[in-house]
Amino acid sequence: MIEEKITIGTKYPLTGLLTMPEICSAPCPAVVLVHGSGANDMDEKVGNTYFFRDLAAGLATRGIATIRYHKRTFVYGKELVANDFTVREETIEDAVFATDLLRKDPRIDPNLIFVAGHSMGGMLAPRIDAEGGNFAGLIILAASPRRIEEIIIEQQDNYLKEANVVIKWIAKKQIGKLRKKFERMYEMTDDEAKATSFLGKYNKMYYLKEWGLKPSVDYLKDLQKPILVMQGDADFHVSVENDFNKYKEILAGHQNASFKLYSALNHLFMPSVYGNIKKALKEYKKAQKIEEYVIDDIADWVKN
Repeated sequence: MIEEKITIGTKYPLTGLLTMPEICSAPCPAVVLVHGSGANDMDEKVGNTYFFRDLAAGLATRGIATIRYHKRTFVYGKELVANDFTVREETIEDAVFATDLLRKDPRIDPNLIFVAGHSMGGMLAPRIDAEGGNFAGLIILAASPRRIEEIIIEQQDNYLKEANVVIKWIAKKQIGKLRKKFERMYEMTDDEAKATSFLGKYNKMYYLKEWGLKPSVDYLKDLQKPILVMQGDADFHVSVENDFNKYKEILAGHQNASFKLYSALNHLFMPSVYGNIKKALKEYKKAQKIEEYVIDDIADWVKN
């Protein structure tokens, strides 16, 4: 494969890599990689795993280009926090910038540019498509069609089940306060939402409110272009019942929707180690790579 340094954006320039197949006799298909939650680097490094680096290398050997870049919060976190940012400034704008860069490259087929969103990136992929991405198709990796506040509460409740008695007593009160904030979030004015924190003083309700007013399901229900939904059944960040199956329900009438559920794989499509949200940090300390058959499935879908 060939890797070339690129820069995404101008106001908030971001370092990235365009990964090309070594041999590309005709304009080749390309995939824009969109990060999950948090301040991720271009490789989406988590512990001792490198999800996007693995994916880019694997797709290149199968004749597909990728573009990846540092997430804006990874480089400009302090500036964004000071300006009440939303998912548009954090994620959507840069994904569209990356797509525009690909469309200008003569080695890339402009009609065969796809988005592969992981976790939060998968949740936002339909909105990115509608707000300038205009992709040939969408790949949704370990994501959810639900609103983010629903997932936060569910994850907190799941953690609560595993906690000891003392932590459970403290956490239960905190989760109760968080639930009450979420219940009135959409009744808040923008100024009130900007002044109200959740899960730490830098996380503002305005971020969740703006995102929640444009839920994934609103875009998915009218989507006609090809879409691939993928998840591991040992993923403790999202669930088969509430997320993967929900996608199947929403896209039931979609003729070009495909679904892949993998046995014993975690949130990064690697073999599950602990399968327990309480041991999330330890889960990703083990150095692993994406299973090759997952990359095969993505490549086959893109080529078809």
